[in-house]
Amino acid sequence: MIARRSLLAAACAAAALAACGRESPRLAALPAGSPVLALGDSITFGTGAAREASYPAVLAQVTGWNVVNAGVPGDTSAGALARLPALMEEHRPQLVLVSIGGNDFLRRLPPADTRANIRAICQQAAAAGAQVVLVGVPEATALAAVTRLLSDHALYEDIAGELKLPLHAGGWSEVLGDPALKSDAIHGNARGYEVFARGLAERLRELGLFADH
Repeated sequence: MIARRSLLAAACAAAALAACGRESPRLAALPAGSPVLALGDSITFGTGAAREASYPAVLAQVTGWNVVNAGVPGDTSAGALARLPALMEEHRPQLVLVSIGGNDFLRRLPPADTRANIRAICQQAAAAGAQVVLVGVPEATALAAVTRLLSDHALYEDIAGELKLPLHAGGWSEVLGDPALKSDAIHGNARGYEVFARGLAERLRELGLFADH
């Protein structure tokens, strides 16, 4: 178990270093109370834990922002793209956190379509005036099924590099690769969502989005 955890830590560190290899742009700081949209599926929604334990809820506590939980269980990248215009119109977020694609991978949807949808989500959110942070989502592989070692799908690094967006890499891979942080095979538990939210908050702090309140 110790060896497996060590391998997991090494894999997550490698993903983080790869993301840091690209120089991430500094983003404009958001004051407390700023509207932030967390776009995603069931792991954004918080399936497996109470609503107040979801990662957007924990992130709101840490940052002081008004974080809107726009996670829909079972949603795909196409579904998130279709929902985005109404969400942007309703909430006028200053920051959009894009964490989508896991259901595409589970359903074995065409990777090219997933890539195009996520790229379009990021572009549309930015065009509407929001800052965008892309969140890597792990890819289900045969190796992961045997070892529980997860790593983000390569498309997130590709899109972040292409669009010059900051990427939060390895956060979900860490949580979903650790049985102690999961409620079932594909969802976090309350502790897992807290671990993810605090790791994301640290990444957002590095990007200049907020200081400790």
